Amino acid sequence: MADIGFRAAAANLSDIAAMGGTPQYLLAALAIPHIGTRQHVLQLYRGMMAACRPHHVRLIGGDTSASCGGWFISLTLIGMVPPRKALFRNGARIGDCLYVTGTIGDSLAGLKLLNEPTRRTALSAKHRQFLIGRHLRPTARVAVGQWLNTHGFATSAIDISDGLSGDLRHICEESHVGVELDLGALPLSKACRAYAASRTLDPMNLALTGGEDYELLFTVSPHQRPRLEQSAVGRGFSLTCIGEIRPYRFGIQALSLQGKRHRLANTSYTHFT
Repeated sequence: MADIGFRAAAANLSDIAAMGGTPQYLLAALAIPHIGTRQHVLQLYRGMMAACRPHHVRLIGGDTSASCGGWFISLTLIGMVPPRKALFRNGARIGDCLYVTGTIGDSLAGLKLLNEPTRRTALSAKHRQFLIGRHLRPTARVAVGQWLNTHGFATSAIDISDGLSGDLRHICEESHVGVELDLGALPLSKACRAYAASRTLDPMNLALTGGEDYELLFTVSPHQRPRLEQSAVGRGFSLTCIGEIRPYRFGIQALSLQGKRHRLANTSYTHFT
């Protein structure tokens, strides 16, 4: 239950991070089934606060009721951003550089590991632990979002919650632009690569499809690129340039390792379908 609480809070923290805001207050609404115990509830809240406490978020209320079915958890996180300073998805401009934080595909690999019927030994314990940890206890990039906003680096931003191939589309659609995504530049962890190799999978597909990494995807003016990268190094932030914003008519295309362009299919989670 603690991991569930942590993940639920991290998803909300990540939304605030993607807008360059400061998370402040949390409200938690729970519907508890008859099999739920006091210990379950305490573990759930411990997980929530483990995610929120490093950001000084205060739990200020919510609601608790009974459930005739399973558990229902609804969190509302309130954050603050200076007037007219919030980051949105609609600010990308032609020529902007496309960046992503951290590594992607880890959470999906971790989920697949958790769902495997039996433990397979073709992956080291270290890699297994890393990937499962990335799924159960994702990191919301709050500090990076605030830094991008405070220094005016990002022209648009979103968090990767549904998957890169889908979340990238949100920026393109709302900014009315196209994009060329460099598949060879996608940041993949050693653990993700090792997992893909052990299961004969393409790690790029994990990166494109997998959601819930909660890394930030953002665009930056090319004139800001040197200052951005120098500042990131000084703060220990991990950023990778993975593409370039193009005109709308260019569409959403990927550049393969062989240097060929093709239309990028949406393989991410799609809501309401």
